[in-house]
Amino acid sequence: MEYKDYYKILGVARDADKDAIKRAYRKLAHKHHPDVSKEPDAAERFKEVKEAYEVLSDPEKRAAYDQLGSGWRQGQSFEPPPDWETNFDFGGAGGLGGMGAEEFSEFFENLFGGGFRAGPFGGRTRGSAWGGGGGYAARGEDQHARIEVSLEEAFHGGHRRIQVSVPARDAQGRVTHHTRNLDVTLPAGIRDGQQIRLSGQGSAGPGDGPAGDLYLAVHIRPHPHFQLDGKDVYLNLPVTPWEAALGAKVRVPTLGGPVTLNVPAGAQSGQKLRLKGRGLPGSHPGDQYVVLQIRVPKPETEEQSELYRQMAQKMAFNPRSQLGV
Repeated sequence: MEYKDYYKILGVARDADKDAIKRAYRKLAHKHHPDVSKEPDAAERFKEVKEAYEVLSDPEKRAAYDQLGSGWRQGQSFEPPPDWETNFDFGGAGGLGGMGAEEFSEFFENLFGGGFRAGPFGGRTRGSAWGGGGGYAARGEDQHARIEVSLEEAFHGGHRRIQVSVPARDAQGRVTHHTRNLDVTLPAGIRDGQQIRLSGQGSAGPGDGPAGDLYLAVHIRPHPHFQLDGKDVYLNLPVTPWEAALGAKVRVPTLGGPVTLNVPAGAQSGQKLRLKGRGLPGSHPGDQYVVLQIRVPKPETEEQSELYRQMAQKMAFNPRSQLGV
């Protein structure tokens, strides 16, 4: 079988403390969660990250794993020493508690399979082979979900009631899912891709263990007029030829309400004008950029056509001169 370098999988040093391991796990679990990631191997990577965390977050399992030393490389052929189970009392009774073998790798099963039974939410929890007595308590698994918000909600903040499906175990020990309603506070200025952490709203902990957390990945829906770039907002603003040529004061929509913008004389199509601090709010608020788009009206009467002919005669102008034509 292949050796699994759990430290390399989580991207942490071999002397990483518990908090560093937890941070790495949460980051990678969200990145590779099948409900969030679009990568084709997301599910496999997610299982691999969970397995690494299962070992390195448990002091006894980690200590046993570290006895293997650092002489093996990720993917290298590996067999545990002949006296491995005897030395560490993994035992052969108790089995895998009904867990599907596919949930953990062959490497994990060979090292830890005999003395661990399944926890209520897919993790392994220590059984009698590791300390006598059947009681146990463990923290519940974190859950991940996605929440869509409008750009206006991201700007102003607010409250949203959402429904989430959370796994639970019934009296017969079967895993079921039940739907819960949660009230979520959206902070003003939240950005696309940020996460909202709802403490204790994940899976219930086995025994008397605390519940995990629920992480909501924020997705801001496209807006019909505004485009978002980080904290900055962009708006394409149509202006008339005479407004661009002579300059004008025009009303411009922003997420905080309409404001007056000074269009400078001689403005060109595609020119960007900045409205400072009119982007998403925060300690360093974003800006709104107004991109001018000159719109030429179509003449509807002979009199209007004559105005264009007079302009052509009195304002000699070749916009293609730089092209050499």
